[in-house]
Amino acid sequence: MDLPFIATTPFIVATMARRGLLTPGHPVRIVRQFGALGRWGFGLAGELRQAAARSPHRVAVIDDERRVTYAELLAGAEHIARALRDEGVGSRDRIGLLMRNSARMIETLIGITTLGADPVLINTGLSASQLTAVAGDQDLRAVIHDDEFAPQLARLTIPRRDQRWPASVTGAGELRPASPTGAGGLRPAPVTGTDPLRPPERPGRTIVLTSGTTGTPKGARRPTPGGFRPLCSVIDRIPLRAGDHVLISAPLFHTWGFAGLQIALALRATIHLHRRFQPERVRDTITGGGVDALIAVPVMLQQLMDLPAQAASPGLRVAAVSGSALPGGLATRFMDRYGDVLYNLYGSTEASWVSIATPADLRAAPDTAGRPPAGTTVKILDEQDSEVPPGTVGRIFVANEMIFEGYTNSAATRKRDGLLGTGDLGHVDAAGRVFVDGREDDMIVSGGENVYPAEVEDLLAGLPQVREVAVIGVPDDEYGQRLAAYLVLRDDEKLDPDVVREHVRRNRARFCVPRDVIFLDALPRNATGKILARELPRPAAG
Repeated sequence: MDLPFIATTPFIVATMARRGLLTPGHPVRIVRQFGALGRWGFGLAGELRQAAARSPHRVAVIDDERRVTYAELLAGAEHIARALRDEGVGSRDRIGLLMRNSARMIETLIGITTLGADPVLINTGLSASQLTAVAGDQDLRAVIHDDEFAPQLARLTIPRRDQRWPASVTGAGELRPASPTGAGGLRPAPVTGTDPLRPPERPGRTIVLTSGTTGTPKGARRPTPGGFRPLCSVIDRIPLRAGDHVLISAPLFHTWGFAGLQIALALRATIHLHRRFQPERVRDTITGGGVDALIAVPVMLQQLMDLPAQAASPGLRVAAVSGSALPGGLATRFMDRYGDVLYNLYGSTEASWVSIATPADLRAAPDTAGRPPAGTTVKILDEQDSEVPPGTVGRIFVANEMIFEGYTNSAATRKRDGLLGTGDLGHVDAAGRVFVDGREDDMIVSGGENVYPAEVEDLLAGLPQVREVAVIGVPDDEYGQRLAAYLVLRDDEKLDPDVVREHVRRNRARFCVPRDVIFLDALPRNATGKILARELPRPAAG
C-alpha cells in the first residue's frame, strides 16, 4: 500500500515506538487503520476512524452517563453527520457547539467535521451578549447545544435566512429543536439512509474562540495536522502512551482540552470526562489509580491543592497543564504531593505550543515555561525585531507546524520572518529555558520605568496566606500608571496591606510596590480559569 502521508524520519519512528504506537497487531486492522488516515487525514474524523479500525472494542469514552467503545463512538458521530446532512448542512457551513465535556460533544464535533463543515467551539461561560456577537461574527448556520443552554439561546436571533438553530442532541443521537414550535430549528425526524460517508473535498476546520477576557472572543481557525510530527512533538516531551486512560478536565472548547482530545484519539486512549470540574472527584480519581494522565488548566491544580492531601496511587504518570501561567510555587507543591509528574505546556490558541516544561525543568526553575519541542523555533525579539541575548526580556515569537490559519474576521496578526508574535514578553536563560514575563499589553510605564505586573503577581503568590492574586496597572495622576494588587486569602488567614507592600519592597524595585492592595473573596475568572481583569474593581485615580 502506498502511504506517502506517513513520514518516516528517525525522530517520528523512535517517538512512536517509545509511546507504544508501533506495537504489533492484526494485519487487517492495521491496514484499515492506516487506510483511514490515508482517506480522511489527521483531523478528528480521521483520528477517530483509525482508532475504531485498529481497536473497535476498546472503551473510547467514559463520561457521566455512559461508556462507549471506539466503534460505538464512530457510529454516533456518523449518525449525527447524516442528520446534519439531511438538514442541508455541508462543506464550509459553520456550526456552533455549546456543550460541556461528554461523549455526545465528541460525537457531534466529529459529525460536523465529517461533512467538511466547520465546528465553532463556544465557551460555556459566555454572556448572552457575547453569544449574540459570536453567532453573528462567525455567521453560524446552526448552534447545537446541551439542554441546559436552551433558555438563553432561544432568546437570541441570528441574521441568516437559512438558520437552523438552536438545536440539541438527544441521548439517542437525534437532533431536535430547542423550542416546541421548532421554528427555524432542526427537525426531530429520523435520520434517513446508512450509506457510507465519504471524505469531503475540503476537510472541516475547527474554530476555537480566543479567551475573550477583554471583549468579544475572536475565532481562530485550527490547522489540520499533516502527519505524525505534531503529535510526536508533544508526546516526545509529555510521555503519554497508546491505550492510556486520560482524564480531560480542561474544557473541550478550550485550546488545551481540544488538543488533549486530538492526542487521546491518536493514541487510542480511553478518555474520561466530567461535565463539570469537581476537585474532590478529580482528586479521588487520580489518587485512586483510575487514570494514567490528567489534562487540566492551572487553576484546577490550585483547587486540588486546596483539598486535604491523600495518599496517591503510583498510577498517575502525567499531569499536563496549559492555558495560563503556573502561579508561584504551585509546580513544586503539586509535585511534592503527587510526584514528579507535572508537565506545563506554554502556548496559545494562535500558536498551539511554544515550549513544554518537564518535571526536571520545573524542579530546576519552577516558573519556567520549559523548552521548545522538536520542530518549534522560538526567538525573543526587541522593538527593532532583532534577537536579544539570553536573560534579556523581549517579545516572544514562535514558528511550528500548527500555527493557526488566521482569524475568521481577518484580524491582523504579527509575523516576523515566518514567526508569529504571541503577544507575550519573555526571556530565555543560559540553559535554553523559556520564561514568560507578562503580556505586552499588560506592561505599564510608571514614572518612566517599565513595570511587569506578572513578576509582582508571582512574588505575592508565594506568600503562605495568599490563595490567588492578580496584579494590574491602573491610572495614576503623578506617575501615569501604578500597580494595584488584588488578593484572595486562604481560609482564616489575615494579611495587612502594609505587610504586602513591604514584602514587595524588599524583593523588587521600588516602582514595583503596589500602592493599592485590595482583598477580595474571589477573583473573577472565565470558564477556563483565566482572570477577567476588566471585572476587577478599580481604585480611584490619585
